[in-house]
Amino acid sequence: MAKVKVSVLEDNDPMDEYRYLLCVSTGHRRGASTSSQITLTLLGADGHSEPHHLTDPKKCVFERGAVDMFLLMTPFSLGDLQGVRLWHNNSGSHPAWYVSHVMVQDVQTDQKWHFLCNSWLAIDMGDCSLDKVFPVSTETDLKSFSNLFFMKTTRGLSDGHLWYSVISRPPSSTFTCVQRVSCCFSLLLCTMLTSIMFYGVPTDPSEQTMDLGHFEFTWQQFMIGVQSSLIMFPVNILIVSLFRNTRPRETSCIRRQPEKPDACSSQTASPDTNVNITLDTITKDIIKIICLFSKTMKSNIPTTGPEFGPGQQADINALLSVLEDHIRQNYKTGDSAETTTEIVPYLAQPQEQDSESGASVHPEIDVGGVQKSNRTLYLYRQMCHIDRKLSLLGTSGFPSPHSYSQALQQVQDMKVSLEDQLLTSSSVSPDKLGQNKLSLADSTNDDGQKKKGCCHGGLPWWFIFVTWLLVVATSFVAGYFTMLYGLKFGKERSISWLVSMIVSFFQSILITQPLKVLCLAAFFALVIKKVDEEDFQNVAFDSKAGDSKDQQIVRQDRNLYEPPPPGDVERMKRIKIIEQKAFALLREIFIYTGFMWMLLLVAYGQRDPNAFFLNQHIRKSFSPDISNSMSLRDVFTWANTSLLSNLFGVYPGFITDGNSKLVGNARLRQLRVQKNSCQIAGSMMNLVPDCQAPYSWEVEDMGSYDSGWNQSVGDNNTLSPSSPWTYQTQAQLRAYPVWGRMVLYRGGGFVAVLGPDLKNASRTIEYLFRNKWLDMYTQALFVEFTIYNANVNLFCIVTLLLETTAVGAFQFHSKLQSVRLYQSTGSLHIFVMAAEIIYLLFIVYYMFVQGKLMKQQRWAYFSSKWNLLELSIILLSLSALAVFIWRTLLRDRDMTYYQNHKDQFASFYETASADSVLQYLIAFLVLLTTVKLWHLLRLNPKMHMITATLQRAWGDISGFLVIIVIMFIAYSIACNVIYGWKISSYKTLADALLTIISLQMGIFNYGEVLDYTPVLGGLLIGSCIVFMTFVVLNLLISVILVAFQQEQINHKPSEEKEIVDVMLKKMYSFFGIRCKDTKDSLEPGVNDSTGLTLNNRRNILNISQTSDKSTDDKPVM
Repeated sequence: MAKVKVSVLEDNDPMDEYRYLLCVSTGHRRGASTSSQITLTLLGADGHSEPHHLTDPKKCVFERGAVDMFLLMTPFSLGDLQGVRLWHNNSGSHPAWYVSHVMVQDVQTDQKWHFLCNSWLAIDMGDCSLDKVFPVSTETDLKSFSNLFFMKTTRGLSDGHLWYSVISRPPSSTFTCVQRVSCCFSLLLCTMLTSIMFYGVPTDPSEQTMDLGHFEFTWQQFMIGVQSSLIMFPVNILIVSLFRNTRPRETSCIRRQPEKPDACSSQTASPDTNVNITLDTITKDIIKIICLFSKTMKSNIPTTGPEFGPGQQADINALLSVLEDHIRQNYKTGDSAETTTEIVPYLAQPQEQDSESGASVHPEIDVGGVQKSNRTLYLYRQMCHIDRKLSLLGTSGFPSPHSYSQALQQVQDMKVSLEDQLLTSSSVSPDKLGQNKLSLADSTNDDGQKKKGCCHGGLPWWFIFVTWLLVVATSFVAGYFTMLYGLKFGKERSISWLVSMIVSFFQSILITQPLKVLCLAAFFALVIKKVDEEDFQNVAFDSKAGDSKDQQIVRQDRNLYEPPPPGDVERMKRIKIIEQKAFALLREIFIYTGFMWMLLLVAYGQRDPNAFFLNQHIRKSFSPDISNSMSLRDVFTWANTSLLSNLFGVYPGFITDGNSKLVGNARLRQLRVQKNSCQIAGSMMNLVPDCQAPYSWEVEDMGSYDSGWNQSVGDNNTLSPSSPWTYQTQAQLRAYPVWGRMVLYRGGGFVAVLGPDLKNASRTIEYLFRNKWLDMYTQALFVEFTIYNANVNLFCIVTLLLETTAVGAFQFHSKLQSVRLYQSTGSLHIFVMAAEIIYLLFIVYYMFVQGKLMKQQRWAYFSSKWNLLELSIILLSLSALAVFIWRTLLRDRDMTYYQNHKDQFASFYETASADSVLQYLIAFLVLLTTVKLWHLLRLNPKMHMITATLQRAWGDISGFLVIIVIMFIAYSIACNVIYGWKISSYKTLADALLTIISLQMGIFNYGEVLDYTPVLGGLLIGSCIVFMTFVVLNLLISVILVAFQQEQINHKPSEEKEIVDVMLKKMYSFFGIRCKDTKDSLEPGVNDSTGLTLNNRRNILNISQTSDKSTDDKPVM
């Protein structure tokens, strides 16, 4: 049977004999394990233990969810424990530690104390403390629902969950891994048999099939799997219970007690045999005894630190006299007579046992007497130890033979006095004194094992064979009949049975077993309310945990076992905070780099450089040598020649280049104004009987006419909707308003379809020309068609516009928009799709981060410009996602319409508009994301100074910006009023503003202004240059320079400069680049990652002690 290994602490004093068993449980939280060096002190009613370093050189301790056991030795009993003190030195790569529970057991009396910790020992988690004292838990604390439920659930998952416990079995459990695997195998075979037997039942022909892609299964298959698992659950519970409750086989209930040497003779095996014995070592032992008993016993002898300090030379005879007085005061004759009668029966008689609780009972022992006897026994052994050392040392190590004789006599007298106190009223001989005393320390190996081994409840040991027979029988029968049934199944039934089997398997792992653990935990926490006691009957002490020599050396450094000083803790906290900020900054930079990379992939994945060349080719093809001023006849001539020859090429259905497919038919659409739509001056009415106003939505002609615009028809429904003389609305044409160079045109109009071939298109053009479809009331003519170039996978929506300003001359203008409505099916398309999905994940991440920040800062969140920038990026991204979905829906709608109406014009205007909006949103996203780089570069000293300069001068800059805007608007209005009717650069206010701004950058045509009005133009442009360029802009630059100079004088370094240093140091360390750290020489107690280490502190203290000692040894001049 496997035994639980107990780590014997290396820093136990070889002379200490009172044993405490420590059981330390590390929590299951993320990051609960630690790399630090843990130190523990037991706090008892009768004294405190020395600090002990909890470690095991043979294994890793304090792993996540682990339970580590240690054997701690003390000189004597500490009484009832009142608390434990835990701390660590915050060393290693992951120093934080989450301690869940500590249990301490007195090996001699089997008394147990529980300490519910559930706390972090860390400088950056919990209450940010490395040193804590945990009081002993009361019975109410232990039996609380939260504690019982949590402890039972945790233990149940590691021990009660059949499948998971195979890899997480507690070491103290008698239910071995082989038995657990056998139970799993039996359960699996029995479940296979149960599920396969259900397939003899006829299936329901109306059974619905659930489709999960390539995997299909029916509801019946699922229910068979569930039922099979539930049927075999009780059988499995029976087998597991038999394994758990069968008592291990014992060769004999009465174990042979090993021969124990007496107290004094046992010292011959002391670790000091091979150590050079000097007078200093004996003196230190005596001082140690005096200090120890002064702390734990009431003594009137002053034993202060300065009197017996390590750096002072003390007389051994004086020390022995102090110790002798100490013994006389604390061990008086009357007290010894009272306690001896109670101590000796405890030493000589076997311990009784309570048959119900299993705990050791000593009805005749007084606790105070036992504790005093423990001290007396310990002191007696120490006197034997000193006596042996004095005998080995001899007179050579003493200043004089008289001093040696006196010291030896003093030790002998104290030994006799202690023997008398122990044996005055008892019949125990002195040679059996050591054996009686040792029975206390070895109770766990003698009476404890006998008590736990012989009287352990459960089924007889031979029941293990019955359980194994049951496991083999169920496995064999289930496997045999499963094979017989399975040979008769075809492929479909075998697959159905396999589906049911998989359902049963996962139901047992994910539902049945966890539900069993939770129900049992709730039942025990609500009804039973009993604290689970660890069964330590299979405990194995590691006797080779370190030889005695090493223990003695470690014990010399026990005074160094102390928590880090508060100053060091504060420094470690500061360093940890800086490291966390540095890692947060690195994480932010890497995440933002990935985010921007994905955004650029999405942005350029939506664009194609071939779109520009396609637009340029089509524009040049349909406007060769076209005039800027065309008459109506010129328009018809252009339509008969250039338009038709390029619309219908050599290959049917393709335009003239032979590479672009004409999608649907092309159409002509004109917008007209009503007759007499303008008022004529009274004096001119005789000369001009009729006029037409420039185009506007108010004067647009929306009527229906006969051929040649002869008469108006009141009802549009009487004519064919495809007639070129009938007005069609924007909704009927599936169009949208179009901006021309002059005005915004409505999406409706009078439409004539060109196609489907050159012959029909020529006939339509001739018919329109003959019936004067274009006349003086025509204000705009649109030629609209859509092409698709499969070579570059692009759709091009073409709009050729001829518009007039009611002066009778048409100006040519074209609008082309190339869009990719269908992504390519190559590897690049998959890459772009992956980038889009990753980009959305980034947006979800940033939404979570900003939402958390908004919850913390509330309204103060909106006061930060960088927070507003982040929020803008998120909102634009969500808007782009919505527009992308909208564009996809419009594309599907337009393609469906085209497939059903191939003889009509295919309108993709709304899809193209959605694509344009999507491109604008992505462009602004790229702009804002690039601006955010400024925030990420805030740690650069130069960037930080520039930012601080702009913040310092922002008040003056804002004032100058207002002045500049006012002057720009003033000069733009003046130039538009003066030159707007003459020079095209100033024809509108927007054009004039753009020209004035270009003037400041040196892009200006002085000739056109000076040729028109040399004097006025010279004054206007000259004053603009003088006031704007030489005065205002130079003053603005001067303000910024002055602010920059002031910032250089008063500049405060960024608070994050230390973060940059730490970040660079970590990066250099990651790439193996050596860098000089100037802080190493100033802070030797701080390690690379977290702070103070134990070894550095030891070295510093050793150096200081050595220097103090050398100073004391110098002779006084």
